[in-house]
Amino acid sequence: MPIPARLPTMETRASEEPETKAPRPLSIPTPSDSAGFRVETAAPGFVGSLLGRLWDSGWTLLVLGNVIWASNIIVGRAILGDVPAIALSFWRWTGAFAVAIWFAWPHLKKDWPLLLADWKIMLVLAATGIAFFNTVAYIGLSGTTALNVLLMQSSLPLVVTVWAFVLFRERPSGWQLVAIMVSLAGVAFVAAHGSLDALLALRFYRADVWIMASVIILGSYTVLLRRRPDVHPLSFMQAAMGLGILMVAPLYVRELSMGLRIVGHWQNFAGIAYMAVFPSFISYLFFNRGVQLIGATRAGQSTHLIPITGSIMAVMILSESLHVYHLVGIVLIGAGIGLAQLKAPAR
Repeated sequence: MPIPARLPTMETRASEEPETKAPRPLSIPTPSDSAGFRVETAAPGFVGSLLGRLWDSGWTLLVLGNVIWASNIIVGRAILGDVPAIALSFWRWTGAFAVAIWFAWPHLKKDWPLLLADWKIMLVLAATGIAFFNTVAYIGLSGTTALNVLLMQSSLPLVVTVWAFVLFRERPSGWQLVAIMVSLAGVAFVAAHGSLDALLALRFYRADVWIMASVIILGSYTVLLRRRPDVHPLSFMQAAMGLGILMVAPLYVRELSMGLRIVGHWQNFAGIAYMAVFPSFISYLFFNRGVQLIGATRAGQSTHLIPITGSIMAVMILSESLHVYHLVGIVLIGAGIGLAQLKAPAR
């Protein structure tokens, strides 16, 4: 998952919605217009008008962004095996860094002093959001199905609630605690592949444990985002990716020393290129623009499209089987998230 802009916290107030206070604009500089991206000038005539409407349609951008994010799991599952997990993480983010630097450089030059002053939190965010989350997730994905990954990652909102209490002592309501238990029951049922014996004995499939670990790591990153430097989103993204790549590099060297190499088929390189450009960069831009247009709270709810659309793609593209324990997991996880939203205290 790409680096989102500063996400809403439990202190988010209604005044932060775009009707009263517009979020900081996300500009995409070009050589001729460093002030920002103007879709209507990028292509004349009908195409330019169409792109302009797209750029001003918050929900369209959010739907497209989340579908692309879901496809990250599908493409990753398709090429893992031919592409070792750590190599995939390293080259995905290296490619994304190379694509984004052209857009981010003007902002990065201006924001560099602020990023350097907050180097400690930048290291933590790069480690959790880039290096370890993705590497651990790909290790798990190489040994389980895309369906399992998508369903387990859908528990992220509940994991965030737990981290908010652990790190910032934000006490969840009683209803939120009930919601957490319901969703975690769904996650555990998926991780145990529907085996009550395995569930009672606390025996889970190793790959699914890796996936749950990646969700826990991402949850800590999401909560800690409130401490990130107050810089342009592209500056933050570029710095975090650069630091994350440096952290993954030693693991990649070790993987190479073990004789693990990328199988030289064009499909594998095409998959890595797709993951570097679309889930790592395009979805990020779409999501941030969607936040700017409709507000962070409503935009955050759109991420529930990821397990829904991803599950459909897993069945249709990867020919994965939808089992009863998947359906039970969907019901429990969805009930937990819905309960948390329904009974969340007004802010």
